[in-house]
Amino acid sequence: MTISARQFGFVRDFLRRKSGIVLQESKSYLVETRLSAVASEGRLETIDQLIERLRSSPSGSSLELKVVDALTTNETSFFRDVHPFMALEKHVIPELMEERAADRTLRIWCAACSTGQEPITIAMILRDAFPQLRQWKVDLVGTDLSSEVLAAAREGKYRQFEVGRGLPAAKLAKHFDRAGTSWKVKPEILSMIDYQPLNLLQRWPAMGTFDIVFLRNVLIYFDLAVKEDIVRRVHRVLAPDGYLFMGAAETMINMQQPFERVTVGRAIAYRPKKA
Repeated sequence: MTISARQFGFVRDFLRRKSGIVLQESKSYLVETRLSAVASEGRLETIDQLIERLRSSPSGSSLELKVVDALTTNETSFFRDVHPFMALEKHVIPELMEERAADRTLRIWCAACSTGQEPITIAMILRDAFPQLRQWKVDLVGTDLSSEVLAAAREGKYRQFEVGRGLPAAKLAKHFDRAGTSWKVKPEILSMIDYQPLNLLQRWPAMGTFDIVFLRNVLIYFDLAVKEDIVRRVHRVLAPDGYLFMGAAETMINMQQPFERVTVGRAIAYRPKKA
C-alpha cells in the first residue's frame, strides 16, 4: 500500500493536532508501513480508504486512537542512558528523602512512559536501594497517550530481546519470572506503578505536585511552541526543589522556560529557577 503526497499531508496535520508530533517528509515510508497494518486490520484495501474513513470519524473515535497508536514512536528500554538512573539512586532520592523526612511522601512522574521500562526501572531502584521507603507514601505514576502501550505496561511482560537491552542480569533474576519465552515483572514491582492515560498536548487532569519528573525522549518530536508549553506545565506540577530529567539528546536551549540546568553526577537535570 502506498500513500499520496496529499494524504501524507493530511496525516501530518492530523498527528500534529492529536499528539503534537511533527512528522518529517522523510517519514512517508514509516507512515505507509504502519497505516498499511491498520488498513489491513480494518479489512480495507488501501491507505486512501483508511484515510477517507479517518476524515469522517468523530473526534476521539477508536479509529483515531488506532492511527495515533500506530504512528507514535514507542522506543524505550530498561536503564536507558543509564546516568539519570544513577543520579536518581546516588544523589536525588537521598537528598529528597532528607528534605521530605517529616511527611515521608515522595512522588515521581514518568511522562510518555511507553511500555513501562522506565517506571519499572525506577521501581526496582526504589525497592533495592531504599527499603526504608516501604514505610513512606510513594506515588510512581506512568502516563502515555497510547492505550495500547499502557495495556502492555500494565501487563509487565517482555520478550527476551527487551529484557536484554540494558537490564542487569541480577535485576532480571530478582524482579522477573519466566513466562514461556518471555519474562514477567513480579507483582511487588508492578504494583508500585500507577499507569494512567495522558496526552501531553491536551488538558492535564489534576495530578498534584511531583518531586521528580522524567520527560525523556519525547520533546524531540514537538515544535518549539509545543515544547515550551509542555515545559511550563511541567513546572506547575513540579515541587520548587524538584528535579526534571529529559532525554540525552534534548535541551532547553532557545526555549523560554522557568528552569535552570544542573549537573547531577554524570547526568543533566533541570530544577525550577528560584524566585
